Amino acid sequence: MRDKVISFLQHEIDRQVTPGAAIRINYKGKSIVNEALGTNSSGSDRVELTTRHIFDMASLTKVMVTLPLVLQLLESGAVYLHDRVSTFFPEFAVHGKETIRIQHLLSHSSGLPSHRHYFEQKLTVQEIYSAICDEQLAYEPGTRVEYSDLGFILLMGIIEKVTGQSIEECAQQRLFGPMGMHDTKYRPNYERHCIAPTEWSKHLQEHKYGIVHDENTESMGGISGHAGLFSTLEDAAVFTDMLENDGLHGEKRILHPLWLKKSCENFTPFSDEFRGLGWQLKDEGPSPMGDLMSPLAYGHTGFTGTSFYIDPAAEISVILLTNRVYFGRQDAIIRLRPRLHNIIMANLPEE
Repeated sequence: MRDKVISFLQHEIDRQVTPGAAIRINYKGKSIVNEALGTNSSGSDRVELTTRHIFDMASLTKVMVTLPLVLQLLESGAVYLHDRVSTFFPEFAVHGKETIRIQHLLSHSSGLPSHRHYFEQKLTVQEIYSAICDEQLAYEPGTRVEYSDLGFILLMGIIEKVTGQSIEECAQQRLFGPMGMHDTKYRPNYERHCIAPTEWSKHLQEHKYGIVHDENTESMGGISGHAGLFSTLEDAAVFTDMLENDGLHGEKRILHPLWLKKSCENFTPFSDEFRGLGWQLKDEGPSPMGDLMSPLAYGHTGFTGTSFYIDPAAEISVILLTNRVYFGRQDAIIRLRPRLHNIIMANLPEE
């Protein structure tokens, strides 16, 4: 299986879908593939990619920071899944948004629009909160799924209001510090050769090295609930191992198993797109996780070319880190992911 996976990824690198790729496949509790291939960039200063290179995780921030912090607050009783958003942002209770709850934000069924170009208006974080609170509904809450960064920006605000800390501090103290994920952080400060750069930036006149790709997050100082996290394949593997181990990292309890299980339930039965709390779930439509993972599979993608998926039934997890936006906002990664996962699932080692 390893040779087929590496050959497939090398072909995609040769096609300039991405300069390089780092992949880790864990099967029945053992790492069976843990490799990097290609280079971090195509520039004259490029170096061979390693499993320690720093990637912009993009929307994996939603499930590596915001979701686990909310699950911890749910466990402690600090928040309730059916708490209204207006409990924390009273000004949110306008334009028909009075009944929107935390679970709606987490499952992308709140009625909020998917995206706004706040960076073009040069709004502060507090002004962005105010703008979201004043939003009109794009649809009736709890009736459809519309993937929304706005909901996860609000979740960051709720986390910070409840804990009295910044989301960056919370993530370090409650997640990455206890798990020894020392290369996972917002606003990384590493030498250029340690980073997998993202898209060409007109205002920087170079590719982004360690500067978040998402424009709204960059305008927010590099920190948000929907994007901004950087990590490595090795650190991401620590995180997925914790998830596969029912919320345990060694003997440290990071997430309660009941809340972790709850997060993987389908909270959008009214839609053809199945969503858990934060998680993308396996449904009947086209999926980045391919066609062969079980209905229990869950995971997430990042716009920069990152993803991880876990299938508890097959006892497998797959982490793929690429910097596909290095060559621009092409769609080739949309075809790459399902084909890769199909190759993996069809070639698992025999017991």
